[in-house]
Amino acid sequence: MKNAWIVLLAMALAVPAMAKQNAVNQRLENSGTVLTEILNIPEDIPQSLLDSARCVIVLPSVIKGAFIFGASYGRGAMSCRSGKNFDGPWGSPVMMVLEGGSVGFQIGGQATDFVLLVMNNRGAQSLLHSKVKLGADASVAGGPVGRNAEAATDAYMRAEILTYSRARGVFAGVSLAGSYLAPDREANHQLYGRDLSATEIAAGRASIPRSAAIMMRVLNQHSPRLK
Repeated sequence: MKNAWIVLLAMALAVPAMAKQNAVNQRLENSGTVLTEILNIPEDIPQSLLDSARCVIVLPSVIKGAFIFGASYGRGAMSCRSGKNFDGPWGSPVMMVLEGGSVGFQIGGQATDFVLLVMNNRGAQSLLHSKVKLGADASVAGGPVGRNAEAATDAYMRAEILTYSRARGVFAGVSLAGSYLAPDREANHQLYGRDLSATEIAAGRASIPRSAAIMMRVLNQHSPRLK
């Protein structure tokens, strides 16, 4: 009888853990789907910027409601180019969380997808090691759109992170200054089954999960090499 209770308890504990793991995998799949859709629209991220990005972050279906109540309002995934100088193939995704900031008022209750480009090694290192306040710890700007958009303005050249949003079918650069972006430690543990830091994941200590297949495929198709 005692063994039966132990088995039932173990099953009861395993069910919510499995549900959380499934939710993380679904979030990663959604990130890949959003990135695919955005990179396949006519007026999307300029190719020159995507080819220069060290990391790409996708935050699908962010909503205002979570911001109003002070909770994390954006969760998604980041893939960085591998290697010490972030110039190799795209690496295993790191689950990320976006918190706070004035963007909650800009969303207006509409589910919004965000894509962020990390444009230099300093920005990539900062995001892998700690929570970063956009606009303070890392310079940020709304990115230009369109394949032929002029990307060489001072604002874009200085920014460590370029940010984009898609809501109601409209894709545009958007300011995320004042928001906090950090690795989602709990989600990373659920995804990889062990406690790995964001740096360890990006360095190749974890295999790319199957749920990342869409995201990795679209990144390799659209920007296989750093330029």
